[in-house]
Amino acid sequence: MSNSGDLFEMRRLEALSNTIFGVAMVLLAYRFPTAQFPSAPVWSTIWAAYHPQIIALVLSFVVAGMFWLGHQRRLAYAPLANRWVIYCNLLFLLSVIALPITTGLYATYMFDARDVVVLYCGHLAVMSCLNLILWLLASLPRGEPDRAASSIFATVIFITATLVASIAWQSYAVQLILCSAFATPAIDTIVASRKDHDRE
Repeated sequence: MSNSGDLFEMRRLEALSNTIFGVAMVLLAYRFPTAQFPSAPVWSTIWAAYHPQIIALVLSFVVAGMFWLGHQRRLAYAPLANRWVIYCNLLFLLSVIALPITTGLYATYMFDARDVVVLYCGHLAVMSCLNLILWLLASLPRGEPDRAASSIFATVIFITATLVASIAWQSYAVQLILCSAFATPAIDTIVASRKDHDRE
């Protein structure tokens, strides 16, 4: 066991992570295109012009919000960590910084380029894998592997979406699979309720 004097206070990472998440989530909409309509637009023409960007924006914003919430919970759960955990956290934050890039590509080419769809889904899978590793590093030494249940669920969803994107990238199946990751908070609720029940 490492000496506590050699461990880093994870709450010091909170300000940096909040800044990175905040900037990344704002940048999701920064390059949102402004369509030029030949006449006054109606709902159907607005949707036809913007629906890929709207789908990508909402999807990425909600996913980023889920990762931010999980990151904050993990910082509070494991207040001290060694340097390798810090490096893994920084790598995770680097993947967050790249989210506006892959989201912009996905919004532009989601129905035109298979490699872009695979890249976007793969990026979410990498983010989720890094998040899962961090949760395992935090929970296993404390004998609470169930803390990583929601991260495992999200990782399986994003890996599945990446695999489906490689063969059915032009369908809405990928978006439906990605949206199923929104059930992740429910996993946390179920795990917490089971732990409360076991204590009774």
